[in-house]
Amino acid sequence: MIDKKFSEVVDRFNDLGIKAETQIEGMLYAKPITYWDYIQTDALLNLQTQRTVLPDEMVFIMYHQVNELLFKMILWELNQVSECNDESLTVEFFKERLARISRYFDMLTSSFTIMKDGMEVEQYLKFRNTLAPASGFQSSQYRLIEFGCTDWINLIDKRFVNDLPQNISEKEALEYMYWQAAGKDYKTGEKSYLLKEFENRYCETFVKAMKDYEKTNLWQKFVKLPLEAKSDKGLIEAMRHFDKTVNVVWVMGHYEAALKYLESNPGETKEATGGSDWKKYMLPQYQKRIFFPELWSEEEKANWGK
Repeated sequence: MIDKKFSEVVDRFNDLGIKAETQIEGMLYAKPITYWDYIQTDALLNLQTQRTVLPDEMVFIMYHQVNELLFKMILWELNQVSECNDESLTVEFFKERLARISRYFDMLTSSFTIMKDGMEVEQYLKFRNTLAPASGFQSSQYRLIEFGCTDWINLIDKRFVNDLPQNISEKEALEYMYWQAAGKDYKTGEKSYLLKEFENRYCETFVKAMKDYEKTNLWQKFVKLPLEAKSDKGLIEAMRHFDKTVNVVWVMGHYEAALKYLESNPGETKEATGGSDWKKYMLPQYQKRIFFPELWSEEEKANWGK
């Protein structure tokens, strides 16, 4: 058995064009791996830097870092579908990846109880002012997830989708994305510091993603499937479940958590840390953001998020 495995290792290195003798000799001096080295535990646990002396700020920081790790996991799964050759993409593989991503969003949704019930309102209302103008709105990974899921036209603010200039470029289209509502005065065109800094940092990244995913986002991969595959009821249901999970269930979980802190005093609604109009930005019935509108009836779209 050992001789067979050794021979397979040698063949593996040879197939890669790597000198097997050198690699095998190197194994003699390799240090056995440990959990803490593999996971990089020390580095991970030193990534939390508070800006205040309030204990619950640490909960806030770690919670958002966990979110970003889950966003990375989502992108990892999403790109497996995006990068899969059209001829070899099977219904089962598509459904399995959608199920994985949906579970990640289920985890994100249930985790909002950490935010909603795991911090003292009084502490949050103090340390949030130290965090301004930073905002969770500025998560670039979440925008990349959106571009990887749907045609970017479905991310345009519904007020402007029918009046877009012809032959609009990706960079120009960013000016009409739904998230602009979180930081733009549409009467004057003036943008908040939150939005300007976000765009300065990630504009080119987003333009590239829009181009890269133009023909490979989840919807486009679905459209290119053979007719029999596109008609698979299980796959259609997985697409619909994923769409609602992301754009209604998860968003409403976020909204409910924000509601507790930003409307903690009856009759008083506070701004989000970045100064955004968070209700207009978050509520699904206002934005009606849908990744796969062709899979929903007109009645379902009209009642989206209600």
